Order: sequence, then structure tokens, then C-alpha cells
Amino acid sequence: MPDSVPHPAIQRVLDAAARKGVTLEIRVFPQTTHTAEDAAAAVGAELGQIVKSLVFVAPAENGGLEPIVCLVSGPNRVDLARLAAVTAEPDIRRATAREANELTGFSIGGIPPIGHTRAIRVIMDPDLGRFREIWAAAGTDTAVFPVPPGTLSSLANAIVAPITEDRVDAAASATGERPTSESSSGYGSGRAQQGAGA
Repeated sequence: MPDSVPHPAIQRVLDAAARKGVTLEIRVFPQTTHTAEDAAAAVGAELGQIVKSLVFVAPAENGGLEPIVCLVSGPNRVDLARLAAVTAEPDIRRATAREANELTGFSIGGIPPIGHTRAIRVIMDPDLGRFREIWAAAGTDTAVFPVPPGTLSSLANAIVAPITEDRVDAAASATGERPTSESSSGYGSGRAQQGAGA
């Protein structure tokens, strides 16, 4: 990363980590790491090491929306029924790209697990714990950072819970009409099958 002042979105991620005593090593690439596959190729990691930050919303008591961010391992897909059970939010749904941006303060393609403009519930896929190091978006669609899963869970105040489809279910859905790739929220687009990611 150049010596110049970081992009404001990246600085918010750095500041959020610093408040918990963690210094992140941000890597910025000349081209977008728009998908989890792109991110894995850019950093030389397995797809499973890529953290997709997917934004979902549930009705809030004030009539608005409560955002919920799911940190999901690259090849996995969120099971909406499991997510509803874990969050006790039966009407949870994916956020639109606009909702994701308004509720997190980050644009699609670079939504990170931390540094949001408001307190957000975060649920983390246990599969991320299989790796010593995982990679998450750092606020823009070209910036990522490596972090141990336990550190990320602590930084994001995440609840670790099973929220993804079983691998058999995921394989079965690959033969259906729905797209099989899910954009990551540090690397995704609003066209994600089930969650606005960045």
C-alpha cells in the first residue's frame, strides 16, 4: 500500500481494528477482487480462506431495517432458514445493494466485516475456523487483509454458528436454475443470489 493516506473506507477498517488493539496489514490490488474466486487468486489462497461479508436485513421495531452481516467461507452459501433460526428473525432476507450501502456505510464490492457506520450483528461461518489465516475485504473492492479466524471473530463481535447449506445441498443447488456463485461482501455485487455482499 502506498505511503499516502489510505482511502477513507480503508481507514475506517484500520481504525476499527486499532480500537481493539489489532494492526491490520492491508493489501491493495490494481484490479478489483470482485468475486471470492478473484480474491483467492489475487492473494494465493484457497477459496475457503476468502471471507464473504453478506448483508441481510430483518424488520426493526422502529419500522426500519436491522442489518445482519454474515461472514461466510468462499465456497459456502447461506441457508436462509438456518440464518433465521440462529438470529431469531423469521422475516430475514437479503439486503439490496442500496440497503447494504446505507446500512453499513460501504459500497458493494468492498463491504468489510468491521468498521461499519453503526453497530451490526455479525454471524460467522464455523468453516472459516478450519484455516490459520483468512482474507476479508478492507473497505474497497481492491483492498483485502489477512487475519486469523479467532481474531476476526473478536474484531467483529461475531457469533459463530452454522448458517450455511450442507455441502450436499449446495451441490444439489448447482444443478438448479439459481446461480451457484455467490458474491462475497468484500468481493461481491448486489446481484448476489442471496445476500448483498461487498
